[in-house]
Amino acid sequence: MDINQTTADGVTIIEPVGRIDLNSAAPLEQRLVGLIRSGAQHLLVDFRQVQYISSAGFRALLIARKLSDETGGNMVLCGMLPEVRRVFAIGTFTDLFTICDTAHEGLAKIK
Repeated sequence: MDINQTTADGVTIIEPVGRIDLNSAAPLEQRLVGLIRSGAQHLLVDFRQVQYISSAGFRALLIARKLSDETGGNMVLCGMLPEVRRVFAIGTFTDLFTICDTAHEGLAKIK
């Protein structure tokens, strides 16, 4: 899995590419936690190019979300394919994260 990173209007945008599974969840967690610890207050995780997420991926996101909350930041998820969104709904993770359909909506919501 690759992880692309950009910034727009003070928001750090993370774009994982591929599958977030047991092997790729740790690098994603490290990137998110590193950004938060280095002062990133607003994170947008764009899932447009993610085809699959495992429980290890959910764990990585939950750790980042908790740390973001503790530091007064916020994290928004966006752009999920229907299959990925369905897995979030089945695991009731839709109640734990702010999820938007598009990056544009996510950027508006994060501010």
